[in-house]
Amino acid sequence: MSRKQIHLAAHFPGVNNTTVWSDPEAGSHIEFSSFVKLAQTAERAKFDFFFLAEGLRLREQNGQIYDLDVVGRPDTFTVLSALAAVTERLGLAGTINSTFNEPFEVARQFASLDHLSAARAAWNVVTSWDAFTGENFRRGGYLPQDQRYERAETFLRTAWELFDSWRGDEIAADAETGVFLRNPEAGTFAHHDGHFAIEGRFPVPRSPQGRPVIIQAGDSDEGREFAAATADAIFSRYGTLEAGQKFYSDVKGRLAKYGRTPEQLVILPAATFVLGDTDADAHERAHLVRRQQVSAQTAIKFLEQVWNTDLSGHDPDGPLPTTDPVVDGSTIAPGRASVRMYRDPLATAREWRQLAEAKNLSTRDLIIEVTGRQTFIGSPATIAAAIDDLVQADASDGFILVPHVTPGGLDEFADTVVPLLQERGSFRTDYTGTTLRDHLGLDT
Repeated sequence: MSRKQIHLAAHFPGVNNTTVWSDPEAGSHIEFSSFVKLAQTAERAKFDFFFLAEGLRLREQNGQIYDLDVVGRPDTFTVLSALAAVTERLGLAGTINSTFNEPFEVARQFASLDHLSAARAAWNVVTSWDAFTGENFRRGGYLPQDQRYERAETFLRTAWELFDSWRGDEIAADAETGVFLRNPEAGTFAHHDGHFAIEGRFPVPRSPQGRPVIIQAGDSDEGREFAAATADAIFSRYGTLEAGQKFYSDVKGRLAKYGRTPEQLVILPAATFVLGDTDADAHERAHLVRRQQVSAQTAIKFLEQVWNTDLSGHDPDGPLPTTDPVVDGSTIAPGRASVRMYRDPLATAREWRQLAEAKNLSTRDLIIEVTGRQTFIGSPATIAAAIDDLVQADASDGFILVPHVTPGGLDEFADTVVPLLQERGSFRTDYTGTTLRDHLGLDT
């Protein structure tokens, strides 16, 4: 029996708490050479695609730019289009928001990228939920969750209509003269609903893969239904065996009611990794990396997001604050951070105090304990076995790897882990197709 094939992608971090900025190898997140380095490493390792996150507004805290994160993010389409010229087979995936854009514009941009890259484009469809981001746009404000997904699904299906407006014969023979003429209906579209009222002629013909690959990253029930109905791949946060199998079974179990098979949706959790010559070396290195990722300043920033007050004078090496979080409706960290963080700060504070007391943790150690950690830690053989075991056990179909050093942090994985996966017969030794849909095993 042939082994299930692993899918791998490389994530170029955006706003994040993963990157170790203090590492001497850490590079720019704006200069094109950084994007080229990570993308070409991923292609050398025969990864499925390069994944570019998007930030529509810089995070702020205490009324100032959150200076422990990336400051600046070039336009997604500009970066991916440039990468199309310096890669040959690697898929190029970008996050584009459905809340503050319009279907015609996004469809035209992705159709163009798909042609420029010879059918390697993918669209990570996301929504935006906060007025903080909306202030950068004419529409402003935000939509309730049910309306966000309703708009997103309508947005995507409208974009599909534009992609598919060239589905018929682009050139047809005249019945009387036998002369081949362009089909006069090619590219025509008309869409009218509660969100969009557009009609005209779409200017970009279909690419060799038909439509760009669709990726979705929502985890709510609405997000899972959206993915089951529309997505080709889902960006998951469940990278462990039990949680991964539960998510995998739940989402793939939703496909049948949409007339889809399990093979038509690829589930890819985000994953970090720390390699070492031995497992012991890797764990020692992972401990150091976590302390670099959560510096004293970063620990205070995290603490402020829960306590909702200025704690710049708090000692990160001391105990948690004795005061309770402020829950008066204001927010010290508007936008993404305040939504993403803990919905019940008083309960969170109680849990953190109990944990800190039980383990005798300082504020910084507590933040390290409760925030994200490395998914895979070990020697190349250990990590290769862990990835393969999870995929073969249907906890995922592969992983989107997020290195903690950009842009060179993927090199060691490419040089040591990938060959071991290839030896196991679980990962390709070369690309067998030319399009991203080929790499992911999806129908065109």
